[in-house]
Amino acid sequence: MSLLTPAAWAADSKTILVFGDSLSAGYGMALPQAWPSLLQQKLGSDWKVVNASQSGETTAGGLTRLPSALKQHKPAIVLLELGANDGLRGLPVAAARQNLEKMIVQSRAAGARVGLIATRLPPNFGAPYTTKFDAMFAELAKTHRLPTPPFLLDGIADQPNLFQPDQLHPTAAAQPRLLANVWPSLQPLLKAR
Repeated sequence: MSLLTPAAWAADSKTILVFGDSLSAGYGMALPQAWPSLLQQKLGSDWKVVNASQSGETTAGGLTRLPSALKQHKPAIVLLELGANDGLRGLPVAAARQNLEKMIVQSRAAGARVGLIATRLPPNFGAPYTTKFDAMFAELAKTHRLPTPPFLLDGIADQPNLFQPDQLHPTAAAQPRLLANVWPSLQPLLKAR
């Protein structure tokens, strides 16, 4: 039996848990091409990046899976990239926000520093819904004093050639840009101890 608390595990950990949906899972490509694998390459052996992302994941599904992932991997940093599937299914923004908030709290209770990665919806979902959805990430970051959440698809969202035929999932060629979008908000988490 270990006498270490979850917070003590995380303090000694050099593990980053990427916890997202298909945008982080590497949908439609070989896993080594996905941005979390590129992050591992960038960090080298100083950090271990665990990609626990699942295609199709909603915030409710993530909330169910997160406790076991925290227990198994004992991360120092958790990057939450969820919400897109909630939005694409038109699920209530308030429920997605509540689920993300619970995941932030759970991650911190396990001793991890948290980064939030934002997604946006196409305008055809209507201004009232998309405005609430887009604001959710910034509001959560402000409430929980997280780094400003990057828009994962910044710089590629308007470039159809960087998307797979479904026009939802970025190609392997877009993955370095996704990593570049995440990197500035991850840096302060890497430096904090």
